[in-house]
Amino acid sequence: MSKTRKRIIVLGSTGSIGSNTLDVIRHHPGEYQVVGLAAWKNIRLLSEQIQEFKPRLAAVKNRADSLGLQKKFSKTGTDVVAGETGLLELVTELEADLVVSAITGIAGLKPTMAALEAGKNLALANKESMVVAGQFLKKIAARTGARIIPVDSEHSAIFQCLQGQKKRYLKKVYLTASGGPFFRLPVNDLAERRVEEALKHPRWTMGKKVTIDSATLMNKGLELIEARWLFDLQPEELQVLIHPQSIVHGLVEFQDGSVLAQLSQTDMRIPIQYALSYPERQTSFLPALNLAEIASLEFYPVDDEQRYPLFFLARKALQVGESYPVMLNAANEVAVTAFLEGKIMFGEIHSIVEYCYRQHQPVRLTSLDDVFTLDHKTRFMANQFLNQLVNLKGNQR
Repeated sequence: MSKTRKRIIVLGSTGSIGSNTLDVIRHHPGEYQVVGLAAWKNIRLLSEQIQEFKPRLAAVKNRADSLGLQKKFSKTGTDVVAGETGLLELVTELEADLVVSAITGIAGLKPTMAALEAGKNLALANKESMVVAGQFLKKIAARTGARIIPVDSEHSAIFQCLQGQKKRYLKKVYLTASGGPFFRLPVNDLAERRVEEALKHPRWTMGKKVTIDSATLMNKGLELIEARWLFDLQPEELQVLIHPQSIVHGLVEFQDGSVLAQLSQTDMRIPIQYALSYPERQTSFLPALNLAEIASLEFYPVDDEQRYPLFFLARKALQVGESYPVMLNAANEVAVTAFLEGKIMFGEIHSIVEYCYRQHQPVRLTSLDDVFTLDHKTRFMANQFLNQLVNLKGNQR
């Protein structure tokens, strides 16, 4: 009797997480069936993925791209749809056992929500969805019975450490951070760092947005907010340690003084494979971890607000809650995009986010519509301030 393959949908299939997910699937033939793929811009790579995995449905951003791919794959059994409507159709209409949510930014929120509404288990790599709408996503999952399995290495580590543990014994959760490419750089040298420098992460190979967030440590701030919802924790139960080796991905401290930690190679395919195979574990195709070769593991507190001002803003947003995380995420997305496009310097990412934080008028979020309304309002405010910065620099030349 042949084994039933687990049916997988990959949202953001051409990005870093999506590509690594497909590589894991590639290394486990017969275990998984890719039934759906979604990508927005990288049509060439998506075309190659469709050719290899032959999904039943693929989704792209533009109608013209969908028509081109539909024509190319008309005889292979893959239908291609376009736009947000097509993306939601892919998530809701396909029969699937797991949806890998790896679309970057708040753009991943609607398909993530749709997957949970459809009762599909979710491998969550889109941290922004949980940051801005964690309370709503958790309620949907509880109602439909869908399971949320974290993909981020840090949240996967905590998820694994908590397996079989009683929450009442938990004392504190620690997420680890590499410190980014500028960890050992003097603080006074940070402000004018260039894009290519910020993208040279010392340990991980990731997408551009998350790599910049790692350099500012905003990534870890967002992960704290995500962990608050994923594991139903209070802000005081969450902490971050800088760990340059990126071998220990998360730790859980219990009331009796015991600390459990998850260690593995610095490779996103390990937590991705765990999310795909959960609750089972599959043999790894990656090199084993050799602690004797690593020799030492360092840990440092995050206590320098001048070096990581965005992390401390995120920490405040976590404490205050309500609408602050939505505002924080939107402002940060605008600022990081502007930095990647060369419009502002590294130090000005913080200036934009802090401006929006100070201007923010807290609002009560009662629905996802409220989330999107605040997101749009914050982006407008952030872009206005961005334009002022750009114009000011232009006048000073």
